[in-house]
Parts: sequence; structure tokens; C-alpha cells
Amino acid sequence: MQAPLVECLAMDGVELQAADIARACGESEAWVLELVQASILETAEGAAARLVFDGQALFVARRVRRLQRDLGVNLEGAALALQLLERIERLEAQLRRAGLDAPR
Repeated sequence: MQAPLVECLAMDGVELQAADIARACGESEAWVLELVQASILETAEGAAARLVFDGQALFVARRVRRLQRDLGVNLEGAALALQLLERIERLEAQLRRAGLDAPR
């Protein structure tokens, strides 16, 4: 899931531990591990052996937390919602590039 450009730029080059993400989301490290096991979060490039994440992982984790809190979805539902939101964002970007406004 791609984060908005402003948020990506603000988090560029940041390395986060599972504890950092858990704290920022008001959750436990076990919850972060569940996101990894559900393939919602991926470790930062070159960090597969340890749980280090890039800044975008925080954006994704916060989005999952909002989906769970506001809509009561489970991790599988959150993963599907993230995929659909990413697709919508890509399609809206294509419409903007084509000079068309995406309906809101």
C-alpha cells in the first residue's frame, strides 16, 4: 500500500522497530507481528532477519488500526481493504494524469 507522497517524503529513510510501530498505533508488538504474518507489513529492504521497517510501514499499520477500530474488520479484511484502497488510489492518479477529475 502506497502512502500519500507527503507522508512518504516525511518518513523517507526512517527505520522503525516493531516496538515503534506498536507504540505509534497503541498496540502491542504481538499485533505488529500479526501484521507481518498476514503479509500486511514487510520488513525494510535488507532487514529480513530482524524486524526493522521503513517509514511506510507505519502508515500501513495506522491504516489497519483505523480499519479495525472504525469498521471492526479482521486482519484478512484489512488486507483486502488495503489492496482495494491502493487500486483506487492508482486509478485516481491515472485519471488525474489524463486530465480527468476522479469522482469523490
